[in-house]
Amino acid sequence: MTVTILNTGAVSRNPTEWKTINWSARKKIVQRLQARIVKATQAGRWNKVKALQHLLIHSFSGKALAVKRVTENEGRRTSGIDRQLWFAPERKATAIDELKHRGYKPRVCSGG
Repeated sequence: MTVTILNTGAVSRNPTEWKTINWSARKKIVQRLQARIVKATQAGRWNKVKALQHLLIHSFSGKALAVKRVTENEGRRTSGIDRQLWFAPERKATAIDELKHRGYKPRVCSGG
């Protein structure tokens, strides 16, 4: 019996290896979605804009690039309100998987 594995483009539930991510492909996917959002906005198709924004926010490519931008910019050594720094590639990969809208609770800043 031969097993065929189909690549359907669905979200993988396997742990992500940070160093194996094809960044140019991810950037191209995000740019294409952003261009579609701009065109839909210019055409006044607001339901389409909303659907495309949802797609971008929940896509692996969008999340991966967001984590990359935050962890590899000039301010990467400055922690946020949660006091966490993500230097290890394993931690960055875990952060991609943890980016979910549900269950997110912003930490309250104790001013002082």
